[in-house]
Amino acid sequence: MMLYMGRLARAAAAELAVASTEQKNAALEAMAAALEAGTEKILEANAKDLEAAEKNGRDAAYLDRLRLDGGRVAAMAKGLREVAALPDPVGKTMASWTRPNGLEIARVRVPLGVIGMIYESRPNVTADASGLCLKAGNAVILRSGSDSFLTSLVIANHLTEAIKSVGLPGEAIQLVPSVDRQAVGFILGGLDGAIDVIVPRGGKSLVERVQNEARVPVFAHLEGNCHVYVDETAPLDMARDVVVNAKMRRPGICGAAETLLVSRAAVPTHLTPIVDALIEAGCEVRGDPDTQHTDSRVKTATDEDWDTEYLAPIIAVKVVDDLDDAIDHIAEHSSHHTDAIVTSDDAAAAEFLSRVDSAIVLHNASTQFADGGEFGMGAEIGIATGRFHARGPVGVEQLTTFKYVVRGQGQTRS
Repeated sequence: MMLYMGRLARAAAAELAVASTEQKNAALEAMAAALEAGTEKILEANAKDLEAAEKNGRDAAYLDRLRLDGGRVAAMAKGLREVAALPDPVGKTMASWTRPNGLEIARVRVPLGVIGMIYESRPNVTADASGLCLKAGNAVILRSGSDSFLTSLVIANHLTEAIKSVGLPGEAIQLVPSVDRQAVGFILGGLDGAIDVIVPRGGKSLVERVQNEARVPVFAHLEGNCHVYVDETAPLDMARDVVVNAKMRRPGICGAAETLLVSRAAVPTHLTPIVDALIEAGCEVRGDPDTQHTDSRVKTATDEDWDTEYLAPIIAVKVVDDLDDAIDHIAEHSSHHTDAIVTSDDAAAAEFLSRVDSAIVLHNASTQFADGGEFGMGAEIGIATGRFHARGPVGVEQLTTFKYVVRGQGQTRS
């Protein structure tokens, strides 16, 4: 079955590669409308998934990633329309030049081909990945986790019917109709050459397995151990708002801050009010001795805390000597996902943004902006922290590669 899905996807990808922008945008609009029309059925399936996940003892952060409501379904539809509104990268000339012999050479964007998407508890990924892949001219094979399977299946069925309604191949979006773990192995093997790249979206164990076993390229990150550094020039209100938002807006996403670093010079003015605001917002604070000294409610941080992605309302707090000390701490403990500085010192900001080696670095903004939609890329298929091909939010443009188109007038090489 899996090899047959791969052959269907490869054939669909060949059609999508030459589909017009108008055709792809019509499909995306139809997909958005189908989600809106099917909201009731999607939420019914999601309620069943949530009930099963709760019985299986899933924690609050996991359930939050799994849960859909009318607003989140509407956001998926909105994301598809935003993708439709984006420029079509396929066929775009990236660079061109003419050689002395008259050969005209152009580097032109083309689709990657077939994307294998393996994900766990986020049913919205079904729509986000499908929309982005389609806009970039790619077919996608989706393998949902067992906890979100019913929801993802209903979403995928709506999307497939929408694509077919505008004359594009329904096989452009295929969801593996099983939660058998063997299906993951088939995808990691590349389905006999059908899959060009794999994107995992889930917990550390899933991503590690994909990175260790995949026989095709992978866009992935293992963890989102994100930091916020507050220096002594940061406006207190701004620093407090940014830190609380970075941690508490949605603690279970990969862009949530997990460690707060505070300059020693900022301790007298900033540390107590920021820690108090975090605790009042419902966050457990684990701190070094300097932080514990400011508030008796702060628990003791261990060495393990500096390397932990909590995905929960917990944050580790450390006082650092200065900017260099903060950058050194991030270099040692960061997962190279997203790190931020809050400061009024432009020189300090420039140094932080230059020296911190993460896919996303921010100045005076919450780490929760680590999202393709917030970057104006429409939805995203994930955040890549490696250096291969794509880094940061993986959107439409990152789901293309390029080829060289050479035009001559009969030239031959001597």
